[in-house]
Amino acid sequence: MSDLSRLSLALSKGRKSWAASLTREKILEALLRKRAEAHRQGMMEQEAMLREQIAWSLPVQNPKDGEDEA
Repeated sequence: MSDLSRLSLALSKGRKSWAASLTREKILEALLRKRAEAHRQGMMEQEAMLREQIAWSLPVQNPKDGEDEA
């Protein structure tokens, strides 16, 4: 087995366990913590980027799929 094949196999195994543990909630929590830290550090560009990622990661519900609007 070549070194490249071994590396590919190792990466594949690592991705499976790591990705399986991620949920939308965990990702959002991590983004919120990073944004708060960027804010504390005065890193405005980083904070703005994280705000965009947070907005993108929020669940979107179509009003037509939800409850009837009164």
